[in-house]
Amino acid sequence: MERFKTKKNLLRFLILVPFLFGGFIPNETMMPAIRMRKIVLDAGHGGKDPGNIGSKAREKDINLSVTLLVGKYIKENMPDVEVIYTRSDDSFPALKQRPIIANVNKADLFVSIHSNAATNKSAFGTETFVIGTKHFEANFDIIKKENSVILLEDNYKEEYEGFDPTSPESYMMFNLMQKAYVGNSIALADRIETQFRERVGRKSRGVKQAPLYVLWTPSMPSVLVELGFLSNSEEERFLMTKQGQEYMASAIYRSIKAYKEEIEIN
Repeated sequence: MERFKTKKNLLRFLILVPFLFGGFIPNETMMPAIRMRKIVLDAGHGGKDPGNIGSKAREKDINLSVTLLVGKYIKENMPDVEVIYTRSDDSFPALKQRPIIANVNKADLFVSIHSNAATNKSAFGTETFVIGTKHFEANFDIIKKENSVILLEDNYKEEYEGFDPTSPESYMMFNLMQKAYVGNSIALADRIETQFRERVGRKSRGVKQAPLYVLWTPSMPSVLVELGFLSNSEEERFLMTKQGQEYMASAIYRSIKAYKEEIEIN
């Protein structure tokens, strides 16, 4: 059985090499018009996993507060859209379970909300990720940090079929399951970063690609939002305030609303 699994992974690797390392650029054309009826909002981390820790703030708390606000704004202003949370309290859903919730509920959009951190305490700004391997090495610290939540789970080696979030070689397994949704994912990500920059006055670090596990398997357009750096004292203070959380949540909500209007017109 072990030999079969090894051969299977090797075959998958050989098939993917031309795409991952051959300069392949996914088709970024928007998908045909659809109706957006369900959205899954994912507050990153939670429970025994605090995420990044600032001088006072814990990422899991910031993520949850902003996520619940985004859901509140959608429910109040977009009554035709059902909001589903991967967590609505301080619980710890497995990383693998979060996109499964979106798939089982046949959601039309998956938005994962996080807060960043860096050893360089002067680093600041927002960024929104879509699935991909572009600039993999430059983003590896963030990729490794977000995917390392796996290590807190029981039987993670079996659950994730030997995937090691700290090993660059493990990322050879990432396939093109999200290719069909890349265009829509980028469209939403770009709107979010534009809102952060132009409406909230935050520094935008742009839209980026990364092989983040939580974005790998959703069968719908998906993004992961980094609200700012808790390692930066100024951004930490902003994200801890009620006003700061409302501003960021409102920016994400407005982006989702504009995205919905766009895809339903096309």
